[in-house]
Amino acid sequence: MKDVVFGQLYPVDSPVHRADARAKFLIMIIYIVTVIFADSFMQFALIALLLLVVMLMSRVPPLKVLSSLKAIIVLAVVTFIFTVLLNKGNGAENESIYVVFGPFCICTSGLMTGAFILCRIVLLVIGPALVTLTTTPVDMADAIEFLLAPLKLIKVPVHAFGMIMSIALRMIPTLFEETQRIMNAQKARGACFDHGNIFKRIGALVPVLIPLFVSAFKRSADLADAMESRCYNGGKGKTRMKVLRFRAGDIIAMLLSAALLFFVLVCVYNWWNWSWVEFMRTGAV
Repeated sequence: MKDVVFGQLYPVDSPVHRADARAKFLIMIIYIVTVIFADSFMQFALIALLLLVVMLMSRVPPLKVLSSLKAIIVLAVVTFIFTVLLNKGNGAENESIYVVFGPFCICTSGLMTGAFILCRIVLLVIGPALVTLTTTPVDMADAIEFLLAPLKLIKVPVHAFGMIMSIALRMIPTLFEETQRIMNAQKARGACFDHGNIFKRIGALVPVLIPLFVSAFKRSADLADAMESRCYNGGKGKTRMKVLRFRAGDIIAMLLSAALLFFVLVCVYNWWNWSWVEFMRTGAV
């Protein structure tokens, strides 16, 4: 739980930390779309290489970023296993079937498809995790509020939505710390959370969930009282201590991310029949 990344800021001085939060949020959206559209390992390798460059520029330890995968490792492994077992092959000449048992089989295309989905999941997790590690929750909320500003025309409470996002991101590590504290207190009283079958382990978590919910509601009530005592009235008449400004580097980074998305779309849809496009599609010319 102490390795939870989402909602935590790694406080160092770097070009990525100093970048405008709106630019990072837009780049994150473009990055997610790019990863979803990518359809070859060569494209994933290019995206991973660029992500590594950004990671080094941010001065965030790679192990800190990779620790975000702990939250989805079970989902990734289960997805890989089911993809491999339920893939019946594509009937190609170079298709190899290794194991067959009942309705399941392990073949070359299944392993490739499973590895492909696994790479996509890993990239989809690492990119946003790097954004949260280099952006404060307040800046992230301001960026969301700015980008959703056109929705104010149809009476959408954009400021409230941004405030909710900011509080949620801020409370994630706090709730995990509270969970760890409650579990340690329960263990000191003889509770056991890592023995028995899955049903016994789930049942052992009930004494943890109840005080955790009580603590969460108490924290929300205290926060509401603190905001009311300071005459908080939403976004009406609000001023900003830190004004967000786009810099030349932010614009260049957004253009480069858009160029990467365009490049992936060219490779996916084969808009130009060039040799390097074919290489990025299949890995062979």
